[in-house]
Amino acid sequence: MHINWAHVHLIINHVPLIGVLGGILLLGHALFRKNEEVKMVSFGVFVLIALITIPVFLTGHGAEDVVKNIPGVTKTHIDRHEEMADYALVSMVILGATALAGLVLLKLKGAIPKLFVALALVLALITASIVGLTSNLGGQIRHTEIRDNAAADPRQ
Repeated sequence: MHINWAHVHLIINHVPLIGVLGGILLLGHALFRKNEEVKMVSFGVFVLIALITIPVFLTGHGAEDVVKNIPGVTKTHIDRHEEMADYALVSMVILGATALAGLVLLKLKGAIPKLFVALALVLALITASIVGLTSNLGGQIRHTEIRDNAAADPRQ
C-alpha cells in the first residue's frame, strides 16, 4: 500500500472536529454535574486536540500537491479550504492555549477559575464552528455532491 500526504491528511483530518465536539460535551457534562475532574479532563482534551490540529494543518499542503491535478478538483475549492484552515488552526491554538492556562491555574490555585471555564466554552463553540466549516470546504474538494449548486453544474 502506498501512502501519500493526501492519505495522511484524510486519516487525521477528522480528529480536530470530533475532538473539539467531544471536549464541549465533556465540559457541558462537567458544568451540569459541577464536576471539577471532568472539567480538568475537558481542558486536557482541548490542549491535546490543539496539538493534533498542527499536523492536520501541515499535511494539507502535501495533500494539495497530490490532488490539484485530479479531474474535478478546482483551485477555487482548494483555496477556500486552505484559507479557512488558517482560521481553524488559529482558533484551535487559542482554545488550546486558554485550556492550558486554565490547567496551570488549576495547579497553582486548586481550581479552574469560572472566567476561564466560560471563555473556554465560548472559544470551543466558535472553534467547532470554524473547524466544521473547514471540514465542509475540504469535503467539497473531492465530493462534488456536497458543493453548492452541485445539481446545476457538476464541474463546480
